[in-house]
Amino acid sequence: MTDLLYTEKDLVTSLKDYIRAEESKLEQVKKWAQKLDVLSATAIQDPEGFLGHPVNAFKLMKRLNTEWGELESLVLKDVSDGFISNLTIQRQYFPNDDDQTGAAKALMRLQDTYRLDTQTISTGELPGESPMTVEDCFELGKIAYSDADYYHTELWMEQALKQLDGGEESTVDMVTILDYLSYSIYQQGELERALDYTKRLLKLDSAHQRANGNLKYFEYQLAKQKKVEVEEGLKEKEKREREKREASDKKGRPADYLPERRKYEQLCRGEGIKMTPRRQSRMFCRYSDNNRHPLYVLGPVKQEDEWDRPRIIRYHDVLSNSEIEKVKELAKPRLRRATVHDPQTGKLTTAHYRVSKSAWLTAYEDPVVDKINQRIEDITGLNVKTAEELQVANYGVGGQYEPHFDFGLKMLSSLLQMSDVPSGGATVFTDVGAAVWPKKGSAVFWYNLFASGEGDYSTRHAACPVLVGNKWVSNKWIHERGQEFRRRCTLDESD
Repeated sequence: MTDLLYTEKDLVTSLKDYIRAEESKLEQVKKWAQKLDVLSATAIQDPEGFLGHPVNAFKLMKRLNTEWGELESLVLKDVSDGFISNLTIQRQYFPNDDDQTGAAKALMRLQDTYRLDTQTISTGELPGESPMTVEDCFELGKIAYSDADYYHTELWMEQALKQLDGGEESTVDMVTILDYLSYSIYQQGELERALDYTKRLLKLDSAHQRANGNLKYFEYQLAKQKKVEVEEGLKEKEKREREKREASDKKGRPADYLPERRKYEQLCRGEGIKMTPRRQSRMFCRYSDNNRHPLYVLGPVKQEDEWDRPRIIRYHDVLSNSEIEKVKELAKPRLRRATVHDPQTGKLTTAHYRVSKSAWLTAYEDPVVDKINQRIEDITGLNVKTAEELQVANYGVGGQYEPHFDFGLKMLSSLLQMSDVPSGGATVFTDVGAAVWPKKGSAVFWYNLFASGEGDYSTRHAACPVLVGNKWVSNKWIHERGQEFRRRCTLDESD
């Protein structure tokens, strides 16, 4: 996407060159027209007298035989070739419909996770101030509609309507917005509101065929509903109202919405479990020499307790800015959409619950990678010879990884953070309620296996969507194999 910004800048420069060429051409045509306008006005007053002069007669012949032909060539001259050629070349790198839909869904994912109203997003109240037009809101609503997501269709069509009512000029007409809005509201079971918007539409376009049909249908359904309510009596009416309230509470939730999802979103918003003062008193910051490791005796590493059970530790200032930039430089050309194992096919595939790009870096390809691997070993005291390669991951617009475990292949986790994130992007532990926020240059470490080698289910974690910013991390998964003499096995899981 960074490359796309430069591509667009190049296209704007090319477009300006084309505009200047068109303006120059029109200026020439304009001067010629003005000159002939004056000449024609004089000649028409006394045509015979004018043509009685031999020079005027010659010049008329010359103009019609030669100059009008030159003007025709000038008018027909296409000065857009350079711009069109550049646009055609660059178009191969443009996003497609799937990319645009993905970005729209990411925006709606952020809206749900962080409980943002459409007004906050559209008016540019998020950090960075990037307001949205009526067309932007309408396009988001349309994408949600094509996915049968009537909840978000309603939210964004209402925002588009609000901005139109506020006087914003737009190429999207109000009738079209009202058409989408009334139908999406009807699909969510709110007949009265759907009817109100349909009536408003018909005031603007009384001949609208679909709206006239909907009006009759909505009125019929409402009358039928009221008749049933009268016949059912008070108790049934109260039951129906209760069902409506429950449906309203669930409004906007996907079909696969689970209680864990609710907790995950709460943690992402910073609404995690607060430690008691007693638990908090056991959390410390310290200088660690990792059992008098030769590298850290004189220059110990800064260590901070992030959580107690499971124990999550942050090491500060582990990576320098130059090392981070080098790792990003090595990874960028290889970044590909992250995949997961499909349990049914056993193959790697992309999934909506893991939205990021990743690349793998081997120790031998650059001294910096080897140096980072060695530093992880020195700090943790674990053997990284049997560990996986360094994985670099980038979470862009709405990037996330929903709750999961890392210990399927008997691994321990080390997460190196290579960027600060203005908003969002925390790593949260849904089982215990912990949240660890991005801090550039630091490394977060936890054991997701007990000393017995069994998985610690309390380490179930997730990467929250990035609300504003760009999140870069490096993962180092350290296998249990190779740690036999560094982290000795025990049968006691509580150890």
